[in-house]
Amino acid sequence: MNDTEATASGLTYDAARTLLEDWTPGLALRRHARAVELTMRQLARELAPDQELEFGVTGLLHDADYEQWPEEHPHRIVAWLREHGHAPVADAVAAHYTHWGVPAESLLAKSLLAADELTGFVCACCYVRPGGIATLEPASVLKKLKDKKFAAKVDRQEIQIGCELLGLETRQLVEWIIAALQPHAAELGIEGS
Repeated sequence: MNDTEATASGLTYDAARTLLEDWTPGLALRRHARAVELTMRQLARELAPDQELEFGVTGLLHDADYEQWPEEHPHRIVAWLREHGHAPVADAVAAHYTHWGVPAESLLAKSLLAADELTGFVCACCYVRPGGIATLEPASVLKKLKDKKFAAKVDRQEIQIGCELLGLETRQLVEWIIAALQPHAAELGIEGS
């Protein structure tokens, strides 16, 4: 990845990374942002290979305003993206949770909706495994999804909707997420004990 390349709308990875660091002081949310970035890049490789950088940047910035301005999320980051001419990324971020009532129309938006909750859920599965992501199998994730008490804040309906919008089985998306995150286990804190 060339960090100085720009997305179709002109946003560089370096600029996105700097914005995330400026707006998101906490390690946990930065790790989540990075994990969703990696998942989005995997989705781009599978579904839209010429858009990997834009998909990655969208994943990286989707919750950038949440930690400092939770009551304004995602309006502050969406406004910043629009003001700086990054409408496709802004549209995707605005639609990454169905309860906000903004339809996920583009492949970018559908991918972010599918990636966000399930990526967080896969990471949660890693935290309870001694082997972390190295030993995580899709079947384990699918089994945990049925346990409503495990990672209870993860909205299972969002996962289902996201997969349906992309025309993917949940198992396929889980496989792609595991593949995307495994090489970055230490960075993401999901390497196990």
